[in-house]
Amino acid sequence: MLNRVLILSASSGVGHIRAAQALEKAWLSSGAAKEIRHEDALKYCSPVIRNVYSRGYIDMVNHVPSVLGLLYEAADRPWKDEGQRLAFDRLHTLPLAKMISNYAPDLIICTHFLPAEICSWLLCKRKISARHAIVVTDFDMHAMWLCRHFDEYFVALDETREHLRCLGVFNERVTVSGIPVDPVFSINKNKKEMQQKYGLRTDRPTILLSAGGHGVGPVEELLGSLQNLKHSAQVIALCGRNRDLKERLDEEAAQMDSSSHLLIKPVAFTDQIDEYMAASDIMLGKPGGLTSSEALARGLVLAIVNPIPGQEERNSDHLLEQGVAIRCNNLPTLPFKLDQLLADPARFAEMQKKARNLGKGDSAQKVVQKLVETESCPTVNYTGASHRCRHPLLTLTRPARIAVARKNPLKGKAVARLFGKTFPNYLRLKNFERN
Repeated sequence: MLNRVLILSASSGVGHIRAAQALEKAWLSSGAAKEIRHEDALKYCSPVIRNVYSRGYIDMVNHVPSVLGLLYEAADRPWKDEGQRLAFDRLHTLPLAKMISNYAPDLIICTHFLPAEICSWLLCKRKISARHAIVVTDFDMHAMWLCRHFDEYFVALDETREHLRCLGVFNERVTVSGIPVDPVFSINKNKKEMQQKYGLRTDRPTILLSAGGHGVGPVEELLGSLQNLKHSAQVIALCGRNRDLKERLDEEAAQMDSSSHLLIKPVAFTDQIDEYMAASDIMLGKPGGLTSSEALARGLVLAIVNPIPGQEERNSDHLLEQGVAIRCNNLPTLPFKLDQLLADPARFAEMQKKARNLGKGDSAQKVVQKLVETESCPTVNYTGASHRCRHPLLTLTRPARIAVARKNPLKGKAVARLFGKTFPNYLRLKNFERN
């Protein structure tokens, strides 16, 4: 049994926090650790970092999403500028590093790349000796998630695992667990019972309209477009923490009666999202990694509208490839696409089946189980040091080491110094140069 488990998230979007909370619940129910602690890493960072990762992110999503997409693509270059980024992040995360060192956990699980990077640096400098697990909360693998000192990656898809393998990470260090969702999503709940519980009709298709935890996005425009549906429907409008939006939708819903073509049920921020999803058939909104994983765990078909350039665009691609989503790039055509889907019950049922197969309601439990199973595994000591060696070059396969040495002679020398004594036949610098 572990003494201390530290789970680090970041409040730049609700998904990272919810994934960490799901892991916290799974650890508590497993009884495999004496103490579980979940912290928002941004609480221990300077105001500069907090503004960049939290307020700045939301402002860009609302006002300049195209710029956010450009920054996302520009930063997706493995290992490029990592030295400068680490220097900047270290300068603004000194309290975070101090908290981790003082707490001295046996295991650290990161659901955001910022604390993962800081933990990697602390391990490199031997300031801590904890095991380090990184849980990627999107379907795709962005370069910002890459760390050189870690024990385990947990990813959503086999393709993401293959991406890491191509970057030189050993397959044994990557587990396809799915994005962690609350363990309640692994419990089956009857759709009609949930609809009756929340005052919904049982004879209409139910659309769950998600505005995310912060309640941002064109929710009212989407509802206006849904007024043109040919099929009668009801919409659960999740308003998150946006009180103004909730009040406006309450006024609109009060003007409707039970015979209205489109019924609206506004819902403020809630911890019963699993039951609202259990009562629904379609989730309409943006494909955030955590929200999409929750919807898939409930077997919902996703209707994607204008995903944010960057990670949501990539999430959208994966969901469309898996056959569990439709995408609408032009808002006026949304009713047409939904009507087409609802008019074809066989296609709709097949998409729901694929969603249930892709969804992993027990993803958080899988992460915990894997980490408990590997707790007693012996540590390979490459350098003779008393701690677990996590030198970045040890995570690379031989072809990747050769590629590194060709591209950067200084790193090639580091490879030779590190491996020269253990593998003198093919890992010395001259061998790299000959290859």
